[in-house]
Amino acid sequence: MAVSARRGTPLTIEEICTTALRLVEEGGVEALSMRKLAAELRVNPMSLYHHVENKEALIKILCTTADQRIKLPADDGSPWQDQLRRLAIAYHEHTRTHSNLWAYLHQHPEIISDRKHALWQALYRILRLAGVPESELRRTSDVLHAFVTGFVMAETQGHLPDDPEEIERDFDTAIRLIIHGLANFSSPTS
Repeated sequence: MAVSARRGTPLTIEEICTTALRLVEEGGVEALSMRKLAAELRVNPMSLYHHVENKEALIKILCTTADQRIKLPADDGSPWQDQLRRLAIAYHEHTRTHSNLWAYLHQHPEIISDRKHALWQALYRILRLAGVPESELRRTSDVLHAFVTGFVMAETQGHLPDDPEEIERDFDTAIRLIIHGLANFSSPTS
């Protein structure tokens, strides 16, 4: 691996992704260019192509690894309601921290449609704990994802108050509605 005389250290894919993510969050996906990224990393733009094919491939890496940046709740034996709350809060925090990447990701859902991603697996595990039948996991997870995505879209597009404390209360209300609905999902009276 060639080392830039200006850098003194080899370039890594982790460094490329971290810097690219920061640039995306500062200016959006459309503002990211390989030339700008190379300048931030103090390397020749061609050095980036030893690690990633092009900007589109880099954006796909950022999107497909997004769930690795979410602090997913462990299967620690706590009630499913607590685990679902922690998952929802972690997802919400991630979308707020990486709002530009999140917006891009939801305009290109084909990038993350694979249900093997850790986020989906954590949600499936929690839904099973909540008593959701295996045959309903996909539909239930899609509905919950749409519900939370709708909340985040309303928040990021200015349809909710700007007050962070009020947004937290509103999100807590959404989580309580989800938990209440799931608790009644598999009950005989639902």
